Amino acid sequence: MSIALSPDEIKRRAEALGPWFHNMDLNGVWTAPDHFLGDYPGVKFRGFGHVVPADLSGKTVLDIGCNGGFYALEMKRRGASRVLAVDVDEDYLAQARFAAEVTGLDIEFAQLSVYDVAALGERFDLVVFMGVLYHLRHPLLALDLIHQHVAKDLLLFQSLQRGSAEMMDVPENAAFWDVAMFDRPDYPKLHFIEHRYADDPTNWWAPNASCSAAMLRSSGFDILEHPEEEVFLCRRRDMDIPMWSGPVYPARGPETKKEAGR
Repeated sequence: MSIALSPDEIKRRAEALGPWFHNMDLNGVWTAPDHFLGDYPGVKFRGFGHVVPADLSGKTVLDIGCNGGFYALEMKRRGASRVLAVDVDEDYLAQARFAAEVTGLDIEFAQLSVYDVAALGERFDLVVFMGVLYHLRHPLLALDLIHQHVAKDLLLFQSLQRGSAEMMDVPENAAFWDVAMFDRPDYPKLHFIEHRYADDPTNWWAPNASCSAAMLRSSGFDILEHPEEEVFLCRRRDMDIPMWSGPVYPARGPETKKEAGR
């Protein structure tokens, strides 16, 4: 049930919760009217929303890195029986909770890192992992953990990408001296950002399109749709994970345990 607020009150509360990265229309009030990308992420979603099932009735959805809640709201609008939205940032969660209250959509929220999704102890029919990978120090680990613990069927994925948008058919194996392919623009490449990019210190990586696709496949996700350069709809597949592959679970040392207990 939505809360009855005047446009002025919605604007006041939205501004108090800002700045917003998700520019959403909350009963006629835009949360980020001066967003440098305009109507974002709505304008992006309209370009690929057709690949997401229009009817999610009876389905469960996990939105990892939900930010202001745009995708969680959209999945609930499509009839999902349950939507759980998680983020490590309490400020983003506060924004998403407010958006859900204003729109009257029943969404669950929790403060949780993608590295801790195993703690949920359940799998979801659709996992939304949009705009998170490039903010992570350990991106492949995140995909491995999603596959191992929370993905049941579909994964909706997006990452900032830079470099070639072309897809390379990478050979299964290559000789040691076969080095020319590494210089191809479409070879899977994950560009490391040592300092800042776009004034954001959490932008660590910028894969090219081939790299995004290769990382998804390597983590056990078959690509069903690639509706635009940065977006992939995937289906989880079962796979035998050799001992040198798959997710890892580093143990905390004595010092980090003390810091965590502060």
